[in-house]
Amino acid sequence: MNDIMPGNGAPPDGRHEIRAVGRRQSPRKLRLGSVSYFNAKPLLFGLEQAADLDLMLDVPSGLLDGLRRRRFDLALLPAIDFQRLDGLRLVPSGGICSDGPTLTVRIFSKKPMERIVTLACDPDSHTSVALACILFARRFGRQPRLLPDGDALDAADARLLIGDKVVCEEPAGFDYQIDLGEAWKHLTGMPFVFAVWTAPGDVDLRDLPQRLAAARQQGLEHVEELIERHAIPRGWPHDAAQRYLTRYLQFDITPRHLEAMALFHQLAAEYGIIPSPCKPLRLYQ
Repeated sequence: MNDIMPGNGAPPDGRHEIRAVGRRQSPRKLRLGSVSYFNAKPLLFGLEQAADLDLMLDVPSGLLDGLRRRRFDLALLPAIDFQRLDGLRLVPSGGICSDGPTLTVRIFSKKPMERIVTLACDPDSHTSVALACILFARRFGRQPRLLPDGDALDAADARLLIGDKVVCEEPAGFDYQIDLGEAWKHLTGMPFVFAVWTAPGDVDLRDLPQRLAAARQQGLEHVEELIERHAIPRGWPHDAAQRYLTRYLQFDITPRHLEAMALFHQLAAEYGIIPSPCKPLRLYQ
């Protein structure tokens, strides 16, 4: 934008001097990465329409790569992946947690759990695979051999599945099941953190942490709307979706949740799932 600046300094021929005035640039959009699952919807309430945010959806295992390549300034990162990239900081404005059964993170088995030798794993979730390995090691003194999901289904003793498909497309022919959130609770007495907002430490998130906390609160105040918009079209029974968001899951990140997440990392390092010693949890300042 150019402003005309008349005054005593005008040229003698009566022309006005034109001075360029720099245009103030708006801050760039902050880029958020999240999963598309129904369980993330309370954390995203209203953010999809925010003009200064760019929300991108991915599978859980793709969010770490998005942070690594700086496609995201902030991501709803699977808990185990905090240990797989240096310089990350937790933003405790919200997460996906349970304090007992999850409903959507389960192992389906053809034989009793103690007899499982091979486990076909859902490739979408690093955290659930790590949790399954820890639970088998602690309860049965061994870990199953992990097979990639898909081609290995017929050969595997059991399947690890996560997300909406566990409720809407529950596999048939498996007589035994275990809910990993419930098993963790029995093992440790603690809640479990599946994912939490995470950012590189050098990113300026401006007022985004406060806005994320507000979005979480508003989402939990609009559960019925979320069910109608996101659960029913995916095949969720209404009652199951309501119990899922209001009873099975937790969305706050409290000191107790951080303590549980640190224990999860400690056990993952103990069993060689991540390098030892594990990184301490650091919060975004």
